[in-house]
Amino acid sequence: MATTSLKLSDELKQRAIAAAEKKGVSPHAFMVQAIERAATAAECRASFVSEAQAARGKMLSTGKGFDANEVHAYLKARIAGNNPVKPKAKSWQS
Repeated sequence: MATTSLKLSDELKQRAIAAAEKKGVSPHAFMVQAIERAATAAECRASFVSEAQAARGKMLSTGKGFDANEVHAYLKARIAGNNPVKPKAKSWQS
């Protein structure tokens, strides 16, 4: 396991200590958990952006996409517990 040194302002260090005490963990454990959560969030966002770019590329290459109103109606029906038919991709180019 590697050792890393962090330089924190006095205010941030005190905030981290107070938050760690409230959680019942050491300041070190609190900071490790915070870094882990931040790294996971950054990875999830990068994956989301990558998937969105791939979907956009597919939409542009095929000329097909989903009508937003149909997607919203589908999701509302699913949330309501219904089993609606999934929207189909349609040509959006003239």
